[in-house]
Amino acid sequence: MKRRFLIMSLSLVMIVLPSIIANADDSNHEARMKMYKDYELASGVPWYEIAAVDQYERNIYKFREECKDLKYDTISICMINERWSGPENPYYYDNDSYTINLFGGIAKDGDGDGVADINNEHDVMYTMVEYLRSFDDFEGAIEAYYQKEQAVMVIKEIASLFEHFDTIVLDKRSLPVSKRYSYSFQDNYGAARSWGGARSHEGIDIFACYSTPVLSTAYGVVEIMGWNDYGGYRIGIRDIYNTYQYYAHLQGFEGDLKEGDIVEPGQVIGYVGSTGYGKEGTSGKFPPHLHFGLYKYDGRCEWAFNPYPHLRRWEKEKQ
Repeated sequence: MKRRFLIMSLSLVMIVLPSIIANADDSNHEARMKMYKDYELASGVPWYEIAAVDQYERNIYKFREECKDLKYDTISICMINERWSGPENPYYYDNDSYTINLFGGIAKDGDGDGVADINNEHDVMYTMVEYLRSFDDFEGAIEAYYQKEQAVMVIKEIASLFEHFDTIVLDKRSLPVSKRYSYSFQDNYGAARSWGGARSHEGIDIFACYSTPVLSTAYGVVEIMGWNDYGGYRIGIRDIYNTYQYYAHLQGFEGDLKEGDIVEPGQVIGYVGSTGYGKEGTSGKFPPHLHFGLYKYDGRCEWAFNPYPHLRRWEKEKQ
């Protein structure tokens, strides 16, 4: 009875779902937000938890070969056949609830048409929401589903950002140093570095005077703060796109900022210094500058990419 009521509720909200054709760059924000709220209303699962899972899937979608043929108008959740149909199910992306349940699949019929169709985004979304509802808490659900510690951490951080700002539109960016101060940078990404062993430079050095304010470039969660022998006093911040921003060689941190805090673009998080290349407190081995790095987590591993073109674009944007 409970399941029938939920399907009826979802069917009603789907009828009134407006036909919104959004620009691809807009990522269908309005349609996505409406779907998350509709499923929250019907299921009781908070919209920001549903949205966080979908956003995480959206972030890793293009890195998953198995997802290339699964495309939806609104969502980006990609369920592999073994999970959808069941590990030993002989029917590829089975749509029959009886055999799906028989083989331990999780697929469900979300719109009441009698089939669990992998190509129907409402069946996929309903399946995911029901999976989340089957656990006592959100963290337990995503731990069981993804079975990767970093994936769980990132999804929880995305959910906290969506809940805090009450929106999924968190695209604003900022240059990582205040434009009211003198600064300069060139594309030195990939240059050779030798301290601590031969390696390449995974970032861009932004030269500025001591105490120049360092700003968060994005809406994000502070993942890590403190000392690193290479980077000195550093901060790591994760945004909703699985991107980790790394700020190093700081003179110090701003106020009572701590790990787990939520920050906004343009918010002061620290100050330019020359710390690093030694034990805690080491400073002055190089001119003052901010080392700024970007790393992407693709669902399997995290890798660096060149921040330079992004910095030049953010430099042109109004702060």
